[in-house]
Amino acid sequence: MADGLALLDVLTLLAALALVVFGADLLLDGLLALARHWRRSAFALVVLLAGMEPENLVAGVAANLDGLPGAALGTCLGGSVFIALGVAGLGGLLAPARVSPRWTTIAWTAAAPLPLALLAIDGEIGRSDALLLLLWFVVAIAGLARAEGAPPADDDDDERRRFHPLLIAAGGLALLSVGGSLLGDALRSAAAGLGASPTLLGNTAIAAAVEAEEVARVAVPARRGRPDLALANIAGTIVHFVTLNAGLIALARPLPIDAATRTVHLPAAVLAPALCFILIRARGRLDRPAGLALLALYALYVGVAIRFPGGL
Repeated sequence: MADGLALLDVLTLLAALALVVFGADLLLDGLLALARHWRRSAFALVVLLAGMEPENLVAGVAANLDGLPGAALGTCLGGSVFIALGVAGLGGLLAPARVSPRWTTIAWTAAAPLPLALLAIDGEIGRSDALLLLLWFVVAIAGLARAEGAPPADDDDDERRRFHPLLIAAGGLALLSVGGSLLGDALRSAAAGLGASPTLLGNTAIAAAVEAEEVARVAVPARRGRPDLALANIAGTIVHFVTLNAGLIALARPLPIDAATRTVHLPAAVLAPALCFILIRARGRLDRPAGLALLALYALYVGVAIRFPGGL
């Protein structure tokens, strides 16, 4: 019986991975087609849509309303660190590519978490702070969307274009959501027996579980010759998490900042995006050495979080 359950788990995991990869591929087709259809930059379109992940926001709001503010904020902070170091690192290993973000892209991405860090100094993210974060989201996402403006791509023709671009993008997003949910459930089940603090789990295991499908969103565009859109996914998701999601979670209920969040997870969320994009800019590529370096930094972060669950 146990062998049967193990085989079912493996098959479920494989099916989830297949859905995630195919969904990411289909979503990219849809976004490129929409960029051509609307005559907008594909980079800007991906930035605007990349971080709109209801599962992350719902997980954060639910944890906050359940009295777990550390875990709630962890979906934003730990999620951002995972995107900047874990997802980008895996993307470099799976689909190495030449890409060099502009300094304006680096600046907006690095600046995105700073207001959250400043507002947390007094020990709480209140509702007035939440409104400021939402205002900052509008400014930061608009600045980032314009950072690498380019004419709409006219390549990547595909027979799928006989369908409306919105249908293609929606279909890809639906497959990503289903596959990501299955993948996240498997990872959360594996983390359930760890016995760690809610803040630690929220920033590491739960954040990684909820965002597992992001690896495909980064690897697939890079593999198909659009590494700029891989960076757009990374940067756009980070900006959404540390501004929009954090603001909406705090708007539902003020977020007290515990010691672990203040001394470990918040500093990591501030540093990780800047380190990620500066490293890629310095190398002129997101390749396997860069990917290994980012993954090493993520392992260091997780190690520190586990070693000091109550903060430094």
